[in-house]
Amino acid sequence: MAETTAQPPASMTPAEEEAVFYHESVLNASWTGVRLAVGGMTFLFGAFVFAFFYLKSINSHHLWYTAGTHPTSWFGLTVMLLVVVSAAIQTLALQRIKAGAKSAWLAGAVVALVLGLAAVAIVIWDLAALPFWPGASGFASVFVSFWPVFATVTFCVLVWLEILIMRCRAIPEISFVEQPPTYAEAFAVQRFQAALSAFTLTWNYMAVVAFVAWVLFYLVH
Repeated sequence: MAETTAQPPASMTPAEEEAVFYHESVLNASWTGVRLAVGGMTFLFGAFVFAFFYLKSINSHHLWYTAGTHPTSWFGLTVMLLVVVSAAIQTLALQRIKAGAKSAWLAGAVVALVLGLAAVAIVIWDLAALPFWPGASGFASVFVSFWPVFATVTFCVLVWLEILIMRCRAIPEISFVEQPPTYAEAFAVQRFQAALSAFTLTWNYMAVVAFVAWVLFYLVH
């Protein structure tokens, strides 16, 4: 799997120079954009962590964790395991496509996609059948606020994975082993590589968020 940018010919037309400039911009945007996105999501999910510990510390009127606000015991663990295992499978499959095995990555990506969608479905199902009201306690308010946001972000990231799967199917497997014959094809492979690396970082980050949520809502509360 080629990791370096294909070098353009010495003499290029203005259109070719523009294509090379666009290609380099896309690669840089993938690197920069995913790190900005992770930073933004850290602020997003960090707000829930702050609210959790703030409300827990003040425990106003002793209403932080009242009787009857116990979440379903298996819910958090199941969602966390599904997302973590999905991220682990995707990361392992990434090593296979780097070695040129496109079909191995596709199989792993489909499994990771199914596990991630199962996690989203479980979140929706559990929120629809909560044994307590959102305002029943401070814990309940943070719990009910966090999981819809988590499910929405997770679903959006999984849509990204589905797009990558469809893009990968259109690229010949030999392109991940040998340098493609044209610069346009080489650029397409490299842009896919950059997008896949960006996705993997984002999905692993969501796995960390799922683990932290499980610790907070089921071990620390």
